[in-house]
Amino acid sequence: MTDHRPWRGVLVATALPLNDDLSVDYDRYAEHCAWLVGNGCDGVVPNGSLGEYQVLTPEERARVVETAVAAIGGERVMPGVAAYGSAEARRWAEQAGEAGCRAVMLLPPNAYRADERSVLAHYAEVARSGLPVVAYNNPIDTKVDLVPELLARLHGEGYIRGVKEFSGDVRRAYRIAELAPELDLLIGADDVLLELAVAGAKGWVAGYPNALPRACVELYRAAVGGDLGTALPLYRQLHPLLRWDSQVEFVQAIKLSMDIAGRHGGPCRPPRAALLPGQEAAVRAATEKALAAGLG
Repeated sequence: MTDHRPWRGVLVATALPLNDDLSVDYDRYAEHCAWLVGNGCDGVVPNGSLGEYQVLTPEERARVVETAVAAIGGERVMPGVAAYGSAEARRWAEQAGEAGCRAVMLLPPNAYRADERSVLAHYAEVARSGLPVVAYNNPIDTKVDLVPELLARLHGEGYIRGVKEFSGDVRRAYRIAELAPELDLLIGADDVLLELAVAGAKGWVAGYPNALPRACVELYRAAVGGDLGTALPLYRQLHPLLRWDSQVEFVQAIKLSMDIAGRHGGPCRPPRAALLPGQEAAVRAATEKALAAGLG
């Protein structure tokens, strides 16, 4: 196995453009992927929660991956392959490989509160696809916590190569580095970017670059490069938006920011409902302020 690590850098968890009838606009999605890379992002992560994978048909989900690969090349595409069953998740990993992808991102079992044996078996099954797997730790939503000790075991068994860390507990970065120094830590929540970058993160699976890619890439590069003189003021300016990535309404908020920034965010599929008036006003004000400051 080569040491190529396509998950390093800024990989955007892409929002999925929908038409007014809620069908997927694949042409617009292809253009969006190319636009993100053209604005400095290193790649994309289709079929994550921000991409509303849970409400896509299998045909739509496969075509989303194929569209991204056709637009920017498979080495820049790391699809989410989460599924209730391990066999289904493995099939999605195999589909990603057949499409030309070089890695996949995988949640733990999330149909129930899985124990450690179930988590190990789940990642072992998907690792059999032959593609490197990046774990996604989101205990807030899945109720399954990939604690540093478990991540170290998954890495030691050869099942995972990295982890998207969304727990919000930035102290874990140091424990993970102690227990599994070769396991790549990826920033999983936009609003702890600076803290995890300083702690040694190798990448960012990002939400808000969907709307403001250049400013977000500048922030990430400065943060991982130790240029706090650049990173800290930029982080403070962007944080009113970045914190939406950790809210229940993150998909709606990011899509609204895209609309305001001149992109196409558009609607979401049910059961996601529109933002409440106060939420919409807050997102709109923060986005317009960022744009007025030149943070495109």
